[in-house]
Amino acid sequence: MAVLEGLEPKNVWTFFEELCGIPHGSGNLRAISDHLVAFAKERGLEVIQDEALNVIIKKPASAGYEGKPPVILQGHMDMVAVCTPESGIDMKVTPLQIYTEGDRVRAKDTSLGGDDGVAVAMCMAVLDSDDLAHPPLEVVITTEEETGMDGARALDASHLSGKRLINLDSEDEGVFMVGCAGGARFHARYMYEKVKRSGMKLQLTVGGLKGGHSGVMIHEERGNANVLLARILYTLYRKMGQDFSLCSVDGGVADNAIPANASAVIVLPSDNPLPEFEAALKSVEEEIAAELKTRDPGFAVTLTDLGRGTFESFDESSMKHAIKLILSLPNGVQAMSPDVKGLVETSLNLGTLQTDGSSQTLQLSYAVRSSVESAKNHLNDRLRMIAKSFGAVTAVQGSYPGWQYAKESPLRDLCVRVFEDMYGKTPVVEAIHAGVECGFFAGKIPGLDCISLGPDMEEIHSTGEALSISSTKRVYEYLCELLKAM
Repeated sequence: MAVLEGLEPKNVWTFFEELCGIPHGSGNLRAISDHLVAFAKERGLEVIQDEALNVIIKKPASAGYEGKPPVILQGHMDMVAVCTPESGIDMKVTPLQIYTEGDRVRAKDTSLGGDDGVAVAMCMAVLDSDDLAHPPLEVVITTEEETGMDGARALDASHLSGKRLINLDSEDEGVFMVGCAGGARFHARYMYEKVKRSGMKLQLTVGGLKGGHSGVMIHEERGNANVLLARILYTLYRKMGQDFSLCSVDGGVADNAIPANASAVIVLPSDNPLPEFEAALKSVEEEIAAELKTRDPGFAVTLTDLGRGTFESFDESSMKHAIKLILSLPNGVQAMSPDVKGLVETSLNLGTLQTDGSSQTLQLSYAVRSSVESAKNHLNDRLRMIAKSFGAVTAVQGSYPGWQYAKESPLRDLCVRVFEDMYGKTPVVEAIHAGVECGFFAGKIPGLDCISLGPDMEEIHSTGEALSISSTKRVYEYLCELLKAM
């Protein structure tokens, strides 16, 4: 028996559960892309799959709508694949274990992929239906949205004739997104020198943090496990006189997810008593916990004994430079919008830290966002200057454009009118700090009129992610009415 059987709209939840059975984290999309192609072919629909694995599915207009201009429905097929550290789940091969909890759908020990699986499921339900009224449809499901919008970047828009686009990648029902920040990925690679150190090998782990979406939640100032780990190491080494060597650091799963966990493997010399080290660690843990008690109360540090022996580690100079590099680079909100109250203008998130012992490198990866292109470029320049001062090599990748608010938008006006007719209230119309693919489509299709909407979701890009059942029903019903009105 299907877990979501009995939920309404039946088709939406059937297709959503189907997608949850196919691992589809960013970079692992061949299976889900092929699945969408097979779905279209089974229904006799025109389908295009490009080299980037983007899928375009076209459906003719329903009876009476043949002369209407086409509309583009758009979402992305990849999810941020996050699991709890203790679960040991390999999300490249393991299907999501979904379950319901009241009005929410969740996944056991992992992120859910509601962002953006529910958009794909809604598109599939529309394409599968024989009784919906709608103009000609061009459904575009892109790849690698979560890692820099590479699918949208690679898409050949000449396959599309629509000038109206409904993006289904928003997370708040009744909130219509009409503009968003642009962004890029910033990478810094620091090469370190290795030595052998003898003593007790310990793993120091920062965990218990909320994590979350680095655009939508960055203003909440949640704890960043990567930054906190570096702070702890710095404090232990510099302020508390603790002598240890660093073997490796590892934290985060994606540059656009606030890291909830990070760990460092260190070697504590035999002449440095463990009780003294543990006391010093406890002191800095309590200090940080007090700072985060309201914003991120689950913060905790654990220490695990990995045995004794002789181990390869950073030499002392490299360790100090690596820790200082992490702490010297900015993180979090950098500027608020002067025009829209409460809207973040510019931010960045240290999403991943990775050590590669074979190449003797430490890599830092950031998601940089700004609604002002010059501010985004300046922040990347600032990161580059700081990183290079520590001898790191830098690169900026996956730059994507912001989506500028349009003063006149017939599509936006229609969306508001249909919403008011259905619910007797006016929706919120706003720009947000997170990035969506509308900016790429607007750049590829002259005169494109677009809007983004979606059902209520919580804690996306984290193991606490949840998708509202009732909101999904209402938003799908709204989408059907909107298509009818078009």
